[in-house]
Amino acid sequence: MLSHRERILAVIAGEKPDRPAVSFWRHFYHREATAEELAEVMLAYQKKFDWDFMKINPRASYHVEDWGNRLDWSKSEFSKHRKLKFAVEKLADWEKITPLPATAPVLAEHLRAVGLIKKSADKNLPLFMTVFTPLSIAGDLVPEGSLLLQHLEQDRAKVITAVENITVTFEKYVAELRNAGADGIFLATTEWATSEAMSYPMYETIARPYDLRILRAAGADALNIMHICAANNFLKQLADYPAHLFNWDSSHPTNPTLDTGLEILKGKALIGGIDHTGWLRHASPEEIKNEMTRQRDRYDGKPVIFGPGCTYEPTVPEENIIAVRNELD
Repeated sequence: MLSHRERILAVIAGEKPDRPAVSFWRHFYHREATAEELAEVMLAYQKKFDWDFMKINPRASYHVEDWGNRLDWSKSEFSKHRKLKFAVEKLADWEKITPLPATAPVLAEHLRAVGLIKKSADKNLPLFMTVFTPLSIAGDLVPEGSLLLQHLEQDRAKVITAVENITVTFEKYVAELRNAGADGIFLATTEWATSEAMSYPMYETIARPYDLRILRAAGADALNIMHICAANNFLKQLADYPAHLFNWDSSHPTNPTLDTGLEILKGKALIGGIDHTGWLRHASPEEIKNEMTRQRDRYDGKPVIFGPGCTYEPTVPEENIIAVRNELD
């Protein structure tokens, strides 16, 4: 029987593992306030389902808090944290977005969480820490994405200087994540790598160079996952990014299917096959068992790791997650 690491490496190498590889990820909003709580809940989730890799789901705002974003912490497993304050509310505020050290309080807290997870996890469990692209981080510093686009129109140089400072910060931070025990990063574009946000020529100019710097900062030996969010995404345009694994919502009708993705991403491995907003949420466990049997047969021997197209909602019935996991043993 292969270890989790051996199974993932076999898929990446285009080899057929002993069984299909699978991993799911979600937030535990009520357990994200400290490094210790985050590590504890991630490890408990892994122990319960025995996933083939761990995608560490930190607070979805950890990357902007040290610049001044503020939240009201949720005490409910099913409710997101409430956003109270944004670091950038007017054009001049971009000048405040200067490079941060990895020792900045919230960044350091999440380095500690990675170290705690690494210390207690199976040594053969690949660990991926969630990191966001510099443009995505810029988009989270403002109350609405439309304000970022407005500021880019008003003074692109000012905003791009901030994006450069974000990139410098996270180039150093990603290297420290590796030192803390992460095998690589899960780099997420959120709502920006899509034609619904901007044209690809614009993305190529203001985002792509910075994305690539973050991926390369993880090191040549990193096992990186490139997560391309949202509908009408730029999967085809970003297919040459230096990542071994690609993840996107292949169930959305505007995005490439998993089969199309196999053609686009020849030589790379895919994570997907689970409609996390459709049948995973709404089907019965028996229906999910039958669907996973079909998926398993369809992608047998292909470089596919089963997983959702994005973070699944904690309101998805746990028996449905169990049905997926049991069918892939």
